[in-house]
Parts: sequence; structure tokens; C-alpha cells
Amino acid sequence: MNLKAAVKRFVADESGLSAVEYGLLAAGIVLGITTFISGIGTNLGTIFSNLASDVSSAAKG
Repeated sequence: MNLKAAVKRFVADESGLSAVEYGLLAAGIVLGITTFISGIGTNLGTIFSNLASDVSSAAKG
């Protein structure tokens, strides 16, 4: 077998392609979930901070 035929066969081989696609899809989903949860965490921090402040002022007054 010569080098040209081996390169042709390698380029035409698509057996590992679906695994790469699934890996990229999974990475995209993880990135989206991480971004979403990060945003929720920031908002929850603000909500609980405001709640603590309100409870503190209500206890004093």
C-alpha cells in the first residue's frame, strides 16, 4: 500500500466523527448550564443580602 492510498483512506474515514460531535454537544450543554447557574447564584446572593438587610432593619425598629 502506498502513501497516497493511505492518506485517501484516512481522509474518507468518518468512524470517529460522531464521537467528536457528541463531545462538542456535551461541552456546549455544560457551558450553557454553568452560565445559567452562575447567573442564578448572583441573583440569589443579591436577594438574600437584601432580605438580611430588611430583617435587620425590622428587628431594630
